[in-house]
Amino acid sequence: MNNFLKLKNISKYFNTKKKIKVLNNLSYNFDRGKMYALMGPSGSGKSTLLNLISLIDRPTLGSIEFNDDLVNFTNNKKNDIFRAKNIGIVYQQNNLLPDFTAIENVYLANLSINNDKDSALIKAKDLLRKIGLSNRLNHFPSQLSGGECQRVAIARAIINDPEIILADEPTGSLDLNTAKEIFQLLKNQKKPNRLIIFATHNRFFANKADCLLEIVDGSVKTINA
Repeated sequence: MNNFLKLKNISKYFNTKKKIKVLNNLSYNFDRGKMYALMGPSGSGKSTLLNLISLIDRPTLGSIEFNDDLVNFTNNKKNDIFRAKNIGIVYQQNNLLPDFTAIENVYLANLSINNDKDSALIKAKDLLRKIGLSNRLNHFPSQLSGGECQRVAIARAIINDPEIILADEPTGSLDLNTAKEIFQLLKNQKKPNRLIIFATHNRFFANKADCLLEIVDGSVKTINA
């Protein structure tokens, strides 16, 4: 469906000692079935924009619609449920729970929408097997390499079969060869009914997206489409 995600006149300010404007009247429509790369220098608002799309944060001004349904940012419970069911998030530093094993980190994400532990374990084990971590199921994050941790993070992000995957610098802390493997794994998650948006500083990976966007002066500029 075209225009699955609509951002309308989004502005985001942070009030410290003075008001800092990060995003300024930003509007853009995202389609399912596509992978978007989001580029821009540090501090340009890439992570801020992903946090708004994930409903972790709320805009100062403007609106967000998913499938023509306007987000009500005062309804935290509804937004939390929507995020758990429909949005998978991959962070640069993976954000895995350090006291839980690889399989626990993945299946716990499924328990957030489904109380069937046995089913969640089967799904988690299958996903980890598909991404080459069958022999690492019971290892803790501290026992895994950076690339392995990101594989676990991607498995965690997709276990609920989300319509949206958001990745914030998913390869930023990895060596080049590992980064290429992780990026390909992320790209392999593209489906006709799924939207993928990833932020990156790496133009090599950005150029492999269906659409390259750049944040300039708080607004989005299309580089290619």
